[in-house]
Amino acid sequence: MREAKSASMFKSVEVGSQRVQVDLLQFADDTFFFCNPSYHNVQVIKAILRSFELVSGLRVNFHKSTVGAVGISEIDKIVYSKCLNS
Repeated sequence: MREAKSASMFKSVEVGSQRVQVDLLQFADDTFFFCNPSYHNVQVIKAILRSFELVSGLRVNFHKSTVGAVGISEIDKIVYSKCLNS
């Protein structure tokens, strides 16, 4: 994630009056990505997860992954979900 952000490949969500960047939260075996809604950001997330698989030997179950979104169309949510599942 740090590499993608430093290369300006990923745009985090900015929250609060101080515009704190939030991009990743992890709990036990769950990971939450936060980003501006764009197909490019979804592709970067998928590349990060694929890289994790290669490095760790573990598998990400993309079919159990979900996309939640605020303020975007239902069509965009479907497109982003299909990107993760393909």
